[in-house]
Amino acid sequence: MLQEVLKLKKHRVAAAAFIAVYGWLFLSVAVPSASALPIPKGNVHAIPAFARKYGMPCSSCHEAWPKLSPFGQQFKDNGYQMGNEKDAPIYQNPSYWPVSFRITPHWHREGVDHADITNPATGTTAEGQLITHGFDVSGLDILTAGTLAKNISFLLVPAAENDGSFHFEAANVRFSNLLGSSWLNIKAGKFELDNIISEKRILGLSNNGGSYQMYHFQPVTEDTNVFTFGLGDNQFGAELSGHSKNDYTRFSVALLSSNDGNENLPNGHGYDTFVTFSQAFEAGSLGLQRVGAFAYVGRAPTYTAGGSLGADGLGQKSFYRAGFNGLWYIKKFDVMTQYLHGFDNAFLGNNTPSYNPLPAGAHSPTWDAGLIEPHYNVNPQLILIGRYELIRMSRQALDTNPGNLGDIDAGTIGFRYYPFISSRAGFAFHNEYSVVRQRGVSPILNRDLTSNSLFFGFDFIF
Repeated sequence: MLQEVLKLKKHRVAAAAFIAVYGWLFLSVAVPSASALPIPKGNVHAIPAFARKYGMPCSSCHEAWPKLSPFGQQFKDNGYQMGNEKDAPIYQNPSYWPVSFRITPHWHREGVDHADITNPATGTTAEGQLITHGFDVSGLDILTAGTLAKNISFLLVPAAENDGSFHFEAANVRFSNLLGSSWLNIKAGKFELDNIISEKRILGLSNNGGSYQMYHFQPVTEDTNVFTFGLGDNQFGAELSGHSKNDYTRFSVALLSSNDGNENLPNGHGYDTFVTFSQAFEAGSLGLQRVGAFAYVGRAPTYTAGGSLGADGLGQKSFYRAGFNGLWYIKKFDVMTQYLHGFDNAFLGNNTPSYNPLPAGAHSPTWDAGLIEPHYNVNPQLILIGRYELIRMSRQALDTNPGNLGDIDAGTIGFRYYPFISSRAGFAFHNEYSVVRQRGVSPILNRDLTSNSLFFGFDFIF
């Protein structure tokens, strides 16, 4: 009976409202302005501040904003420098201001099939379907980046969540071409890890599709209030990097605070290491291909302790993430692929403080993850997006856990349409559907939990 009540109470999208919303969004593509007519070949938009500075279209650095092209990656690796007289601020017009703003008003629908819902009439809780939908807005990114002097560059990204809470997403300074060599560059501050498959430039915006599952996965037996880690999170530290003149060969080594990018040293001591290497090569008329490998080795607390002067994470145990990836181009078609292997110490995996013995049958959990993400650039103004991720536990933290507990399958399809191409601003009509299924994690009955997101939005930057 309760299940029937829950089904009757759930939110539904009225047919007329849905048609009106979808029709309005469709017409914005189907009936474009004259500026959306075919134009000379180039791709889409970039951070407009750089385009304004160099007088180049944003498509010079981006295949599909915010996705970098090989040239864009080389520009980034060279400390936001082209190697010409426009690099240093002294040559800029005094009115030039290296700041861009990005935000995305949108409509979205979120669904969960086995949410825990309490019936206010009886006070009882059961699993049921929960659906929400409506108009919303994303968080705000304020992106400012450029050169302070020749071979000294910066990136500062103050950001606000859509509820107004404010933080610094990134803040770093980079010293490029030390001793006159492209193989010697140092960056310090808060920065994105040198991930060839970048979560900060992901072509997904929905709640389910706006991040990579493999970057943030932790076994369900772990307490994320004590130990949280995301390979896609910006981190505090220092990075040594280098690359060949044509950027085909790249490496980086980073020394990072063991705090997953959190301020004020919640894990007040300890350091992690992240290492990457990649090599690009030409494949005839197909384009530039790139293969790489990475490894993150760290330590995390198993408990917190402290007093009036604050708490500190203690009882550190080891974890690592390692894998390899590839960027594959076949003219207008490209595919990103990645494999990741994860390991967490048994104390982390079983949420056990290091001063206590491990439970019987405890193990260090391990898992394997895979990603395939194809894109097709129909033309400079339209890109089709797909993605599939899977995560499989290879060893559970406890013998008594089902072998597939926590396994994930995630998929995304969508497209981004750019009505115009400009060196002043970027604008994309973004459409996306994403679904994530995780095994055995529903809140009451431990059934598979499936969530889905439908997203229509206007992503703009200026």
